[in-house]
Amino acid sequence: MSLSQILTPSIQNAIQALFDVTVDKIELQTTRKEFEGDITMVIFPLLKVIKSNPVELGNKIGDYLVDNVAEVSRYNVVSGFLNIVIADGYYLNFFNGIKDNNNFGYVTPNPEDKAIMVEYSSPNTNKPLHLGHVRNNLLGYSVAEIIKASGKKVYKTQIINDRGIHICKSMLAWEKYGNGETPESSNLKGDKLVGKYYVEFDKAYKAEINELIATGKTEEEAKKQAPIIIEAQDMLKKWEAGDEKVITLWKKMNQWVYDGFAVTYTNLGVDFDKYYYESNTYLLGKDVVQVGLDRGVFEKDPDGSVWIDLTDEGLDRKIVLRSDGTAVYMTQDIGTAIQRVKDMPDVGGMVYTVGNEQDYHFKVLFLILKKLGFDWASSLYHLSYGMVDLPSGKMKSREGTVVDADDLMQDMTDTAKQISEDLGKLESYSAEEKAKLYKTIGLGALKYYILKVDPKKRILFNPEESVDFAGNTGPFIQYTYARIQSIIRKADFDYNLTLSGVEVIHEKEKELVKQIELFPEVIQNAAQNHSPALIANYTYDLVKEYNSFYQSVHILGETDLTKKIFRVQLSKKVAEVIKSAFTLLGIEVPERM
Repeated sequence: MSLSQILTPSIQNAIQALFDVTVDKIELQTTRKEFEGDITMVIFPLLKVIKSNPVELGNKIGDYLVDNVAEVSRYNVVSGFLNIVIADGYYLNFFNGIKDNNNFGYVTPNPEDKAIMVEYSSPNTNKPLHLGHVRNNLLGYSVAEIIKASGKKVYKTQIINDRGIHICKSMLAWEKYGNGETPESSNLKGDKLVGKYYVEFDKAYKAEINELIATGKTEEEAKKQAPIIIEAQDMLKKWEAGDEKVITLWKKMNQWVYDGFAVTYTNLGVDFDKYYYESNTYLLGKDVVQVGLDRGVFEKDPDGSVWIDLTDEGLDRKIVLRSDGTAVYMTQDIGTAIQRVKDMPDVGGMVYTVGNEQDYHFKVLFLILKKLGFDWASSLYHLSYGMVDLPSGKMKSREGTVVDADDLMQDMTDTAKQISEDLGKLESYSAEEKAKLYKTIGLGALKYYILKVDPKKRILFNPEESVDFAGNTGPFIQYTYARIQSIIRKADFDYNLTLSGVEVIHEKEKELVKQIELFPEVIQNAAQNHSPALIANYTYDLVKEYNSFYQSVHILGETDLTKKIFRVQLSKKVAEVIKSAFTLLGIEVPERM
């Protein structure tokens, strides 16, 4: 039971007993560092129902708590705040209750609860994953893991954009210039090979545009009349008509991309439970349009197009079906959401991990689904995030604009290698151990740097800064974890005893237990706010608290065996919480550094 769960009813009882007043809500907060106390009650709200001055009121409640609540040892009142000091025994009892709980902070899902589907990644099959996809994948994966830890069943999914003119551009360029090149013959990952021909198409297209402009065409005319774009449009028509040759080429090149993506996902440490493909979903939703018309949700214009009028909600009119009967993206997204619930009836909510340029789209989508009467529509969330920028020249890029995800991960590993070698602490490591450690540090630095920032904020990603072994970075936290593992390895005594004879614990031990106690609440808050940043920054605060503890007390050098056992146990639990928190962020922790 947490302190707030103990103190809230106790304070309510005190107010009832002292003033014959029933209070529904008690406001508690962590005591500020400059005052003595562990938890603070805000007195001011009580003054509305109890005629007294705040100091007198605080003293009366404080006296009652000291006399009647075993966990309260003393108190002090500062203005309208009752600062409550909790007895050391509470912290020791709490710690003994959780020290052997390997799933501390995690809640087991209730099988009767509805599941949450988290969508992320959702790439196009015409090019490799890039830096924007890295932030998308890290956010989506971490939010899925956090929601799962908070006690929900979670499905991870993505919808792959595997159709459209952009796909045909790569296919056409490969046909024209590829000479039968394959991932095997070129020694290129399949997604990079297909991306190469997407770039080749763009080069040829621009050249043809310039040629047409030179003959007197306007730029707009040239863009429409360039032979290669007309060929690509013709290929798309053939694909939609089911042309066997085009479909065969489409399947082959898409498979190259899927194989390439799989390697990137594995290296990035993310996974999925279910895949959706736009080639299968682009016709979904058209049947819902008639349902919306019948219910008066949609309206048909004289040209036959179908719209929804959202001006009363502060939005605009949005088309859901063109006059020629073809669907728009909104129609497809409506149909896909409905299909997902049909496929997995236990889904009761969805999280869409998509950049903030689509904020308006999702406002409209969610509102339409609510108006169509789907009860799960009230549990839809757009995990909107900002762009990631890089200092110029820091990373490889394609065409000077796109940073390749594979290159980024390799560069991070190389940066970790360089910094680790400069520190010179790996003499006893084998080459294989070094390579694994460099990757663990490099990817940990990348992931932590991105996830510690609120998703809505834009990020300037600095690779060198992210691999710093000091400050709010992944490697700093990983190093603290490794330091604790070293302490545990050196502990040549039985430290697994349950201690009951400790009456007074060191102030630094107490602060550390208080920080550990927050972990379950942080997970719940992170899940509710869809924010891995809350987990990341909590972990940094825990590590700072541990390092302060490490500098202030002896651990293995302590002569009192009871204290030494407790401090090793405390260190071990801190390491377990670090590992649990970093697991939620998709970050590994090394046993040695």
